[in-house]
Amino acid sequence: MTWIDRTLFEHLWSAVGGSAELVEHVSFDGSRVLSSRYPVNDLAAAVVGCAGLALAEFAAPSGRCPPVAVDRGLAGAWFGSTFRPRGWEPPPPWDLIAGDYRCADGWIRLHTNDFRHRVVALEVLGIAATGARPADRGTVATRVLDWAGERLESAVVDAGGCAAQLRTPELWRNHHQGMAVAHEPILARVFTDITGSPTDPGPAARPLAGLKVLDLTRVLAGPAATRWLAGFGAQVLRVDPVDRGESSLEVEMTIGKHCARMDLRRNRADLLALLASADVLIHGYRPGAMDRLGLGERELHAARPGLVEVMLDAYGWSGPWRARRGFDSLVQMSTGIACPVDGDADAAPTPLPVQALDHATGYLAATAALRGLSERRRTGLGSVSRVSLARTAMFLQDFKSDRDEDLITAPDLGGAMAEETFWGPGHRLPGPVTVGAAEMSFSVRAAPLGSAVPAWW
Repeated sequence: MTWIDRTLFEHLWSAVGGSAELVEHVSFDGSRVLSSRYPVNDLAAAVVGCAGLALAEFAAPSGRCPPVAVDRGLAGAWFGSTFRPRGWEPPPPWDLIAGDYRCADGWIRLHTNDFRHRVVALEVLGIAATGARPADRGTVATRVLDWAGERLESAVVDAGGCAAQLRTPELWRNHHQGMAVAHEPILARVFTDITGSPTDPGPAARPLAGLKVLDLTRVLAGPAATRWLAGFGAQVLRVDPVDRGESSLEVEMTIGKHCARMDLRRNRADLLALLASADVLIHGYRPGAMDRLGLGERELHAARPGLVEVMLDAYGWSGPWRARRGFDSLVQMSTGIACPVDGDADAAPTPLPVQALDHATGYLAATAALRGLSERRRTGLGSVSRVSLARTAMFLQDFKSDRDEDLITAPDLGGAMAEETFWGPGHRLPGPVTVGAAEMSFSVRAAPLGSAVPAWW
């Protein structure tokens, strides 16, 4: 069996500016649990290794880096569902209309989990839906067949919705946005000229104890990043808009966090007051959105000198699609990752077995935050880092195989820990890495969005 997780890890560690001298502290063991023609499980192990090594670097200010041990099977499993409910079920992850549809010249995906995006898609398709007469997939499929993929994609996006035509990897790389993303680094980072007080690591078993992280992200990539930080002791305050919900993801992505709601337009001053005490800010607003809220880089870093800021988006930070709404499943379609292996335009899309772009980008965001903290301790300078799902996708595409990876008999992922959530009991998988004496554990139970007040504790 050929493993390329170390190759991917060393590529990514270099891309985030890590020292080559530290890579020897990371080891990989175990078997893969994900099968794909892309090395998804190897990518999972690699990004967990990066986040683990960044944690080890932060935890060892004297330079004596603790060992980082990555479990391949658990790394792959943490790209999926980590929690198994007992006696109850969370809401389904997808809206009934969301999914792939055949169009006049290929395939397109509609993303309708957000109610407003659902309304937009149905309006573009000319479908009148009410509570008494909801839309159904059959009606949507019939209407989509009348549209060329690119035309429908543009119509939905221009109306404020979310859709992605299935492209081949070649079409993507020759597309204006694909060419723009290809010229972006995996992690772009600049240092601010405002210094701030450094943050020291906590005890060996909880190295991020005392660290305050303000989380302004939604869905998967950003919440995966802050879940990782919470798992090693960080105090994570997640702030969501007052009118957004993610009920199917809450048990996975609120563990370890206090989750509040704020209207950033009305409560800008309150957010800046929270930020003044934070060490790290992670947000997933599209380019320009924070500036329109009066929360641009100048305002943020003035409120918290030395702030470590990490930004995530879907389609990259340059090019004509830089402000386009997007999600993992859409980026897979746009970049050609979901394209059938033979490139047959009539064949249905073949997405990855998990939302790998979200999770991998999330671990890279956590890595960026930790590396920023280590740099701040050395220099006093804050930083701004940027990552995107599209750039992660293009990195993964560089390692594509012509056939599915062999799936080793799924290893025993036992050791799941009993856990009580707001909704009921269950078991959660153990963490995918140990960093010296530190293992992932959570001191705050999973609970609904908006269940806490917007304050540090």
